[in-house]
This record gives sequence, C-alpha cells and structure tokens, in this order.
Amino acid sequence: MARTTPHDPPPGDDRPLYGRIAALLLDELRDGTIPPGERLPGERHLAARYGVSRETVRQALEVLRRSGLVATDRRGSHATLPGRPVETPESLTFPVGARSADPCAVDRATVTWETPPPEHARALGLAPHRPTLVHRYLSVTPDGRSLRTALTTFSAVVLAEVAELARYRDRADGATPAQLRRAYDWMRKAGLTLHHRDSITQVGDASSVRVTRRVHDQYARPLEITDLVVNAERDALVYEFTLPAAG
Repeated sequence: MARTTPHDPPPGDDRPLYGRIAALLLDELRDGTIPPGERLPGERHLAARYGVSRETVRQALEVLRRSGLVATDRRGSHATLPGRPVETPESLTFPVGARSADPCAVDRATVTWETPPPEHARALGLAPHRPTLVHRYLSVTPDGRSLRTALTTFSAVVLAEVAELARYRDRADGATPAQLRRAYDWMRKAGLTLHHRDSITQVGDASSVRVTRRVHDQYARPLEITDLVVNAERDALVYEFTLPAAG
C-alpha cells in the first residue's frame, strides 16, 4: 500500500509529526491491514517503518487511544476499530506432522515441568538444569505398524508472552491429557511471527525418520524445538501448508 512518508507531508499539512503517524496508522486500521482485535506491531517496529522516533510513535498511539481506536494492555496495543473481515490462512496444528493419516490412530499428549534434554536447552538458550514446559505426544495405529512420537520443549520467551501456554505449568504433572493443537494460533495472536525450520534425518533402519523442528519469532528469539520420530512401514510423512493469495 502506497503511503506518504512522514518526512514529506502534503502541501498545507501543518499537523505535528505524531499526528501524521497517527493518520497513517488509522489508514491501516480502516483498510484491514491491521485487523480488528489484532495486536499492533511494537513501537520499535513502527518507528523503523515510518522513520521516526519511538517517542513519536508513542504519541501517535496515544492519539488513537484517546479516540477509542486502539486499546492497550500489558501485552501491547490492539486495534478496536470495526473493519472488514480479513481472512487468515489455515492454522498449523501442533505438533505438525505428528498425527497419523489413519483416522483410527490413537493419540496421547501430556505436559511436564522439567529440565529438558541438554540439546533442547542449548537450542532455546536455557540455563543448565533450568526447568520449563515439555510436551510429549504419541500416535499409534491400531495395528501398531505406524508409531509417531514427538518431544517439544518451549522456551522462556514463549512462556512469558503466550498466556495460554504459561497456564499449563500448573497442570504439568505428566498425567493430565494436554492437547496443544492451537499452540501456533496462540503464538500468532500474541504478536509472534513464526519461522519454522525442519531438518529430516534417517534413524536406524529405512522405516524410521527423525524431524527436528526449530521455531523462532521475528526477532530471531527461539520459541520451541521439537523432535518428531516416525516409525512407519508404509506411512508417509506429509506437511501441508496453506498460504493466502497476495492482494
């Protein structure tokens, strides 16, 4: 979307700089670039986007707050202006690739609060022996010929920013069922952009593969690491992604 930069105002525009930034943000709210209820980008991101200081962005947001167009809580600022619906891509179901294609497969998922494997701790930047939320998933077909297991460790960053995940600490006893299918939805709603990187290696015989998945956000902060092992004689490991069309 073409925008007038704050450094080049239209002739006769005598508004202060923060007023022009507020107007640009309002345009994004009205055209659905920032959907109603969604978290706005952080002050640092907006300052870089518009080439102004964070203080100018802060003043612009205050203008929108006084007008009731933006609400701010401890998790950031959110758009409140009614706007046209914006379609979102189909969400990835957590953990990706762990569920068997067999509709009769039985699955089990639990969470614990424990010290993760050393390689997970290193990948997430956790101090040695520091406990965190660990998710275990198992899926097996009735005939036992397809077995999938996934071990996921969540970082301190994601637990601090995603309230839905942090709540699981109180029930992380390793026995209570804990299906976290919407984990990636929760991360996105907390304002995190998710970048997935999967490494696939063969394990043992030809029928087993290991997928190591690392997810980080737009600031390159690690969010989670998952080790998925698929032991299947005739099963296929399928990843399906849906992306919205441009424009």
